[in-house]
Amino acid sequence: MPYFDAASSAPLHPVARQALQASLDEGWADPARLYREGRRARLLLDAAREAAAEAVGCRPDELFFTPSGTHAIHSGISGALAGRRRVGRRLVVSAVEHSAVLHAAASWEAAGGSVTEVCVDRQGTVAPAAFAAEMDKTTALACLQSANHEVGTEQPVREVAEACRALGVPLLVDAAQSLAWGPVDGWSLLTASAHKWGGPAGVGLLAVRKGVRFAPQGPADERESGRSAGFQNLPAIVAAAASLRAVRAEAADEAARLRALVDRIRGRVPELVSDVEVVGDPVRRLPNVVTFSCLYVDGETLLHELDRAGFSVSSGSSCTSSTLIPSHVLRAMGVLSEGNVRVSLPLGTSEADVNGFLEVLPGVVRQVRERLGAPAASSAAPPPPSSAESLVVDALGRRCPIPVIELAKVIDDVPVGGTVTVLSDDEAARLDIPAWCGMRGQEYVGEREAERGVAYVVRRVR
Repeated sequence: MPYFDAASSAPLHPVARQALQASLDEGWADPARLYREGRRARLLLDAAREAAAEAVGCRPDELFFTPSGTHAIHSGISGALAGRRRVGRRLVVSAVEHSAVLHAAASWEAAGGSVTEVCVDRQGTVAPAAFAAEMDKTTALACLQSANHEVGTEQPVREVAEACRALGVPLLVDAAQSLAWGPVDGWSLLTASAHKWGGPAGVGLLAVRKGVRFAPQGPADERESGRSAGFQNLPAIVAAAASLRAVRAEAADEAARLRALVDRIRGRVPELVSDVEVVGDPVRRLPNVVTFSCLYVDGETLLHELDRAGFSVSSGSSCTSSTLIPSHVLRAMGVLSEGNVRVSLPLGTSEADVNGFLEVLPGVVRQVRERLGAPAASSAAPPPPSSAESLVVDALGRRCPIPVIELAKVIDDVPVGGTVTVLSDDEAARLDIPAWCGMRGQEYVGEREAERGVAYVVRRVR
């Protein structure tokens, strides 16, 4: 059964499995103790730190192991902000950061700090000039991921880092998605998570450059220089470092091979499935990630049907979330969110696996659309319009993709120049109706608050 969700968690690398099993026998003792077993454990910990530091591109004494990537992010942000509290209380982040960064930012704002989110374009990229414009002498910290976890877009970290250096602002880079493919330049603080590259879950990395003001928060602890409390999971740490070294050795060849497979998906999906938007930067992107959204499709049903067909994928559709709110990444990009599919290929994915996915996808999408009563992809001739210059579609209480489906059903019922107003209380409609207009060549007039929900107005122009 092909697993296509490596961006969430990669399968355990064979080297990680071997190192984990070996270190369970040798690395169970307390590395802080001076007796034989402790010294042996300490040697393993030091070797793992050196291997990880080499991959990150820092000194071993600048790198610390944490219980997770999220813990590394929270500790890095809180420690850097506390260390620079005399400079100011302003935190600058991109609008597409991982939720761990945004949650830390929300906590900082609730405590009286200031948070500025930098917008991205439709490919999910921040403009270095726009990022620099949001910083000033009161900025305590800036955060920018190296590559996006949902659409694969790589960020201009080097250019943003130069702007940060000019202002004396440290830059924290979340490198969870890209560290397996190569080092990141320009960072002041860096975080990563082992399960993203095929290491065991429960190991994160936090690197802090010498000279960066940093004040660890929380109760003091003697382990990891006080920057990550608690007894280290040494077998997992050893396995994480060993697998990071292993995937780096394979990175060049695997990146080229997986990029070719992703290019095939990016090119073939719009040919095989109608009304699809492929999102993310087509060039500056991770080699193994492709994301696309399908009109008139319920994301949760689509994922379940693909799972039944033997393919494990992820989604940023609101229909797959308990909050019913679209992915903050897709929302910030202003792209279609309904029927969203993220394919992230793990190491070793075969061409046959990708071909099988491309064979199955069109039928699955067609079945879901038929089940939802979606309009046909194209009709020979639209019905003659009614005399009404405007129509109102009541989609209150109905979730994505129903509001867009109902809009598509009636748009030909008004004459060119006429309008359709969709009443909806579904948060996804704010993103998907304008996206539908862009894909269909219709004019999105705007939105206004209604007695219940929001009224979205569309003008027929063709």
